[in-house]
Amino acid sequence: MQEILKTIGDLVLGSVPTVIFFLILLAAYQVLVRKPLEKTLADRHGRTGGAMDEAKAAIASAEAKTAEYETKLRSARSQIIESRNARAKTAGDARDKAVAEAREAAQRRILAARESVERSGAEAKAQLEAGAASLSQSVLAAILPHRSGMGAA
Repeated sequence: MQEILKTIGDLVLGSVPTVIFFLILLAAYQVLVRKPLEKTLADRHGRTGGAMDEAKAAIASAEAKTAEYETKLRSARSQIIESRNARAKTAGDARDKAVAEAREAAQRRILAARESVERSGAEAKAQLEAGAASLSQSVLAAILPHRSGMGAA
């Protein structure tokens, strides 16, 4: 048993320089390889992740502007439609007013023409009556002297 303990003691003493060399190698690996590698990976992730975050932010900003533009476009379209409807209403009102005025003017002309025709008719009737009276007098005068002459003969 002592031999085993002595062998283990010798092995442990022989492994001390290997353990020290391993610890130095581990420390050198940490300083020379691992830390620069982690720093490089962090920078790379920061650049790509940052670019991705910037791209997401740009997309969100573009979507917000698109929504704003769509809102403004809808508003402008509704204003155009309201303006068009107002112009159409104004034009329709003007047309209705012009039609009403034309109707009134036509009614006035019809009434004036009707009165003129009635006056002309009345004047013609008066002339006919006057002419008929004088014609009947002439006819009577022409007929009566012949009758008087016939009765005397």
